[in-house]
Amino acid sequence: MPDRRSAALHPRTIALWAVGLLLLAAVVATASLWFLGGGTAADRARLDALRTAASLVIGTGGGAALLLAARRQRSAELDLEQRDHDATERRVTELYGQAAEQVGHESAAVRLAGMYALERLATDHAPQRQTIVNVLCAYLRMPFDDSAEERQVRLAVQRILQLHLRPDLDDVFWSDIDLDLAGARLTWFSFPHCRIRSLNCRGAVFTELATFRGTEFGTKADFTAARFLDVADFRNVGFGRTGSQFRDARFEGPVRFGEHTTGNLAGAVTRTGPGRNWPPGWTTYPLPDDPDWAELKSTDP
Repeated sequence: MPDRRSAALHPRTIALWAVGLLLLAAVVATASLWFLGGGTAADRARLDALRTAASLVIGTGGGAALLLAARRQRSAELDLEQRDHDATERRVTELYGQAAEQVGHESAAVRLAGMYALERLATDHAPQRQTIVNVLCAYLRMPFDDSAEERQVRLAVQRILQLHLRPDLDDVFWSDIDLDLAGARLTWFSFPHCRIRSLNCRGAVFTELATFRGTEFGTKADFTAARFLDVADFRNVGFGRTGSQFRDARFEGPVRFGEHTTGNLAGAVTRTGPGRNWPPGWTTYPLPDDPDWAELKSTDP
């Protein structure tokens, strides 16, 4: 294999250039004294002009040296920033891996510790927030038993999300967050006065209270085929640019939409009876084959 020659300057080359520059300077000085050392006024004027030119050359060289020094300093600072960034990324990856292992642990206490570790990681590192929220939502979508320990873990996950989606809590608010809870079985789902970019609850089952009172959605809220087994509270909700979707949703308990919520309830069904308040422009029509249930239809032309 042939030897690779280095492109860097060799010390011998640098020494030769230095000797050459010294010799050139000596020759120029000797010539200047030889031709301009007569002592006449014209010679003195030429010498002054030569000194001025030499000063300009030296000053330019000094400026070039400063620029080179600044370039080296900038390169060193960029290298240090890159090393710090790489170290931070490695640390984040390590913390994320440790927390993910805890979330999958068989012990509820360890899983709970993993959830709070993910919360701290998302709080300290904004670029990782949506990824961590996706992990928390994925946990809520997983099947689970009805043990008291698992219930507490899931309630804690919901509290973590709800806390950081409150815009009135400026110091802990996470902006522009999407929640994917499609098919999840959610217990005591309380998310009032939140701000959520988008929510996907297609096929979700809300076994107890489900409240979104005062919540704002940035783009959409999808409750297609969702089931509300108990109270559903949608008062003063803003459903975003593309609105809401409740097709094939089933309301089995009391429902409160109030007078200020505008939603699309086409295709939703509800049990008949008192305790149900629908948005303006919507009413119920009993199903012919089951009088205990009614379909929601718009009364607008």
